[in-house]
Amino acid sequence: MLKKPPETVAAVDLGSNSFHMIVCSLANGNLQTLDRLKEMVRLASGLDKKNYLDSSTQERALECLERFGQRIRNFPPESVRVVGTSTLRQAKNSQQFLDKAEKALNHPIHIISGIEEARLIYQGVAHSLGSNANLRLVMDIGGGSTEYIIGSGDTPRVKESTPMGCVLVSNAFFKDGKLSKDAFTQATLFAAQQLEPIQKQFQRKNWDEAIGASGSLKAIDKVLEAKNWSNNGITMEGLEHLVAHLTQCNHVNELNLPELDPERLPVFPGGVAIVYATFKSLGIEQMTVSDGALREGLIQDLLGRLYDHDIRSATVQALADRYHIDKGHAARVKQTIGYILDQLGEDFCGPNHEDVVQFLNWAADLHEIGQDIAHSQYHKHSAYIIENGDFAGFSRQDQILLSTVVKSHRRKFPRSLFNELPSPWNIDAPTLTLILRLSVLLHRNRQEHDKPDFKISLTKSKIRLQFPDDWLAQAPLTHADLIQEAGYLKSAGFKLEFS
Repeated sequence: MLKKPPETVAAVDLGSNSFHMIVCSLANGNLQTLDRLKEMVRLASGLDKKNYLDSSTQERALECLERFGQRIRNFPPESVRVVGTSTLRQAKNSQQFLDKAEKALNHPIHIISGIEEARLIYQGVAHSLGSNANLRLVMDIGGGSTEYIIGSGDTPRVKESTPMGCVLVSNAFFKDGKLSKDAFTQATLFAAQQLEPIQKQFQRKNWDEAIGASGSLKAIDKVLEAKNWSNNGITMEGLEHLVAHLTQCNHVNELNLPELDPERLPVFPGGVAIVYATFKSLGIEQMTVSDGALREGLIQDLLGRLYDHDIRSATVQALADRYHIDKGHAARVKQTIGYILDQLGEDFCGPNHEDVVQFLNWAADLHEIGQDIAHSQYHKHSAYIIENGDFAGFSRQDQILLSTVVKSHRRKFPRSLFNELPSPWNIDAPTLTLILRLSVLLHRNRQEHDKPDFKISLTKSKIRLQFPDDWLAQAPLTHADLIQEAGYLKSAGFKLEFS
């Protein structure tokens, strides 16, 4: 936990349709919104058939982020969370864009999975509505994906992310703004097909109230109210009126709907088709619209990290339980990691020190989860689970870092894996892995006895271990392991010395 939490925090959501930023003051744990910024970037429209993000869309996005960056560029790193969603998950050249985008904001950008997006959306909605015992269905339409969550209070119970969004559906079925009854029927059918696998799980009988959270749903709500088609949120009856009106027009410019932002016109039909298909497929009659969404969820998640309630630590403990790890062994490995880090000092990884400690402890907890699949090559099984699982609180970059450290904690030391990690982990992760390797090695016998009071020094390519007199002579297995480890590390350009 930080000694003194920042006075101001911010969250940025790089969505497939709009980019959003929220800035809040933080006094005694209480939040007050200071600023909201939103720009329609339509990132999803820039994806070509091979899933490459075109240069003009990147340029438009970067211009927006320069403006956002002016507001938060000088915020301390721990006070800002920036995430990318569906389009940046898909884009094959997303890293090229992220490198430039991070410079514009002066903050790292984390790509999150659809399931993690759903969790954060639910947190944002739950916080904005307050707690109650009802089972809620929460729906959020993005530019490239739509999330569905059932939860109660602050707890999401079922989470799904579907590959349909207002930009994607509008581009596919209402190209250049053209409208027709047939196009709307096809768009609704497409959305219903995406819902089919989750239809039973999210049916009306499984929840008490429906809540919408996104620009598309807010826009539909405003239109229905302005046209007197509904005075109680979004209703099935109101949607029928809206669909009838929409299918009588030939182009979005003819819609002439009060309260509809002209900027939203190009993606409005796709959003309507998704909502209409959802209401029909899930048996929804009425939906309330919430102000809370992904960025509010990000702020709540950020507060958890600042006040020592990091959801990622709870996720790691749940995984450790699920895969039946030896908690005594993990605790001994963590104790030795702490012993090594104390000797190396807080300046060892500079401003990254707290993250280093956290990721090393998580790696110690999870390095053996693959043994629940098979003992042979268990480190590879562990790494696969970590990289590909749905881990609440973790971004894709977090999981790849943790997976890389765990995969490299024994046997060969694959330097090339680290080069692919984002900065600063491409520099720091090899050192993290060395610390984990040595800590695991020194507890190979899994005995419940005190570790030797060894001394360690570590430079870029040289590790020096000094044990008490005669200790190695009385520990021939550890001595043999260290000789073997020196060979593995030598192949990777490191020199391990011990005496």
